[in-house]
Amino acid sequence: MKILVPLKRVPDPDTKIRVKTDGSGIETDGVKFAVNPFDSIALEEALRLREKIGAAEIVVVTIGGDECAEQLRTGLAMGADRAILVKTAAALDSLAVAKVLAAVYAKEQPSFVLMGKQAIDDDSNQAGQMLAGLLGLPQATFVSKLELAPDKASARCGRETDAGIETIDVPLPAIITTDLRLNEPRYVSLPGIIKAKKKPVTELSLADLGVTAGSRTHVLKLSAPPPRKAGVRVRNVDELIARLRDEAKVI
Repeated sequence: MKILVPLKRVPDPDTKIRVKTDGSGIETDGVKFAVNPFDSIALEEALRLREKIGAAEIVVVTIGGDECAEQLRTGLAMGADRAILVKTAAALDSLAVAKVLAAVYAKEQPSFVLMGKQAIDDDSNQAGQMLAGLLGLPQATFVSKLELAPDKASARCGRETDAGIETIDVPLPAIITTDLRLNEPRYVSLPGIIKAKKKPVTELSLADLGVTAGSRTHVLKLSAPPPRKAGVRVRNVDELIARLRDEAKVI
């Protein structure tokens, strides 16, 4: 069995983000980057599945420049077997990412793809669904529980919905995207970091994959949210209701 796990390089969740004065992007000086937390959950689940079934190859893949190798090494240190870096300097939207991943899928032919439901930098929540559509594969999204069938031909997925947990069975291969409550990713150990240095990282270009991936959407401008207004102390419940009705317009 082979599990393909895409990883994305994103600003660390604990990093303070500052927008450039011209609104063209974020200031990267002093910003620490990390693996997208949802992708870390996907990789952790792949590792746990391997521990259960006894044998599986886990391949991590990311798209970007040389700087993304750091996140691949983190994935290898967690326990992935090998890594693929698809090198490009272009900023890709969700559809372009899905097209690149579809080409990687065709090259690797994994048993299934396990990926985060969204990235915390753009919160698009589209790449997994688009990848399934491009490949014509079944999909299960927002998965908070995952079990493989004994014959490894299907997966039982618990999905978080507004109405509660929905349980569905999907035949493999499939695209499965992970939610926060699926697991808690393990810490990277020192032995894992040492082992990661010896694991292979394959570099591919878009041309190697036969992909012409151009973004159809573009960010025109970024802006920081306006400062929060100071709170107001009310004297009684009647005044609170009046302010909620007349000023906040929420009742």
